[in-house]
Formats: sequence, structure tokens, C-alpha cells
Amino acid sequence: GTRLWPMSRQAHPKQVLELTGDRSLFQVAVDRLLDQLPLGHIFVVTAADQVGLLASQYPRLAHDNFIVEPLGRGTASCIGLAARHIQRLDSEAVMIVVTADHYIEDVKAFQNALAAAADVARREYLVTLGVTPSYPATGYGYIRRGLRLGTKGGLDYYTVDAFVEKPDLDLAQRFLAEDIYAWNSGMFVWRTDRILAEVARWMPDLQVVLAELDAVWGTEDYETRLHSLWPQLEKKTIDYGIMERADRVAVIPVDIGWSDIGTWASVSALHTRDAAGNVLKGDVLSLGSERVFVLSQGKRLVVTLGLEDVIIVDTPDAVLITRPDACERVKDVVDRIQAEGRSELL
Repeated sequence: GTRLWPMSRQAHPKQVLELTGDRSLFQVAVDRLLDQLPLGHIFVVTAADQVGLLASQYPRLAHDNFIVEPLGRGTASCIGLAARHIQRLDSEAVMIVVTADHYIEDVKAFQNALAAAADVARREYLVTLGVTPSYPATGYGYIRRGLRLGTKGGLDYYTVDAFVEKPDLDLAQRFLAEDIYAWNSGMFVWRTDRILAEVARWMPDLQVVLAELDAVWGTEDYETRLHSLWPQLEKKTIDYGIMERADRVAVIPVDIGWSDIGTWASVSALHTRDAAGNVLKGDVLSLGSERVFVLSQGKRLVVTLGLEDVIIVDTPDAVLITRPDACERVKDVVDRIQAEGRSELL
């Protein structure tokens, strides 16, 4: 969540922030699964230094439901680790992969899509949810669908022709017009045995590590082996490592009001604006300003006077002031701060 600096920090990352209401993104992500799953069937894959923070936000989650990575090795590795853990509990389990830091407006439609995807996954497909585009986004990857395979829960599902990298604006506009492309949401549903078979086929190095960890599972040697083996893995996304090469991959296009909340512009879009088009959170006074978004966590008054189309994020030790169309560049700010060795601001 570097583009959500200065609120998102290494010790207090995006998923634990209350960006859309009075619950953190992580809390909301768990909440919206509870109509379909018992809490004991929800597992959280995270870094070791985040377990305490996440557990404090959802104390009802058992300690055993946290699957810990010593360090990040890409989505393919963490998903493989989780799949192996779940398969130990149920060799025929269907696994749902969702993220802890996304926004979904239509929760009922999302839940219906997961149920439909689970039905398709039981037919040994690797299923991904593709979000129907609402504008020509250049910040998302895309999925191009192929032949229609059938219908589940009122939703059509298709073969996947291709996973497409983030396009430029001209290409994104073409994708929007062609109506066979969906945003790649990073949400997946599959049987654990199917995804692990694909890991063995396409990522044999990861398969070897998972097998070695299996051999010491439940013993005092597990943590030692995990910490020695995990850094040896190459960083790979699940898309590049598995999905782009696997057989029997299906996509279900969905319209669920989805956002990855990647920038302050996308955060501001999720809030109700006043008559002047402003969103004002915290101790804020706005005079003669239009279409400003102000989020203040500080103990001082923030005043906007005669401003238009500005985003201000005020924290106790840093203030960000930017235009909405420059929000993608907040990552450059974080890179500069890191290069200057100002770790206290990271």
C-alpha cells in the first residue's frame, strides 16, 4: 500500500486502515465471508510481523488460522503454502483466495459469485473472478475470455484466452469497447488438489519446498525449516507462475462494485461528497473549495481556502498534498524517502 502513504506504513499497512468506514479493510474482508463460511474455515496468510496486529483486529480468529510467511515470495508461494495447509485438513477442499485490502460494494453479488465459482471449481477448473470494467483502467491487468462453458448461479463462465498485462490508455479503451475483457481482480477459487498439481507441474522448486515442510509439519523443526527454505524461492505471482500456463482455467465475469483501493483518488471515490463535491474527514474547515478530499488524523485544524481538485492526507508526522491525477506517483515519494534513509517515515 505504498501509494496510500502517509497513512499506510510498514508497521501499519493498508489492510488495517479504516478507509471506507469504521472497520478496517481486513475486518471487512473477513466479515463479508461469514455468511458462507464458519470463522474456523477462514485462514490468513501474512508476514510474521503482521500477525499480532491482524489478530488484535479480529480476536475471534484462532491463532492456528494464521499461516505465516517468513518473508514475501509472491502470491504463488503464499497460495501454495495455504493450499497445502488446507489440504491437510480436507483433501477435497475447495479453496477461495481473496485479498484483505479490497473494496466490494455489492456483497450479496460477491457471495453469489463465490458460490458459483465453487461449483465450477468442483468440476476441476481453476476459476478466477473477472470484474466487468466500468472505465478504461490502466492500473489493472485484464483477462480475455474465450468460449462460454455454462452457467452457475445465474452467472456465465468462460474459458480464459489470455491474461493481459496493464495496458496503456488506447489499449484499455479498446478493451472496454470489445466487451470480452475483464479486470483481473486477483480472486480465485479451486480445489486444493488441483492447484497443488499445477504447482508440481509448473513450479517444481516450490513443490520441493512444500514437500520438505510437509515432512516436518507439526514438529519443532517446522519453523526452522520454513525460515531456511522460504528465502530460496523465486518471487512469482500466481498469474505468471500458474494461471497463464495451466489447463482448465475459467473466468466468471462479475459486476460487484469492486476496487483495489490502490490510490487516494480511489479512496476518495468511495465516499459521499457534500454539495461542493468535498469529502472532509477529521478537524477540517473548507471555505470556497470544491472537489477536495481531506483526511486528517492530526491534532491540528486543516483549512482549505479557494482550492479545487486537491487531495490532502494529514498524519501526525507527514502531510501529503496532491492532485487526483498525480496519486499514482505517491510511490515515487516513498522511494525518495527510502533513498534518503528516513526510515521513521516508512
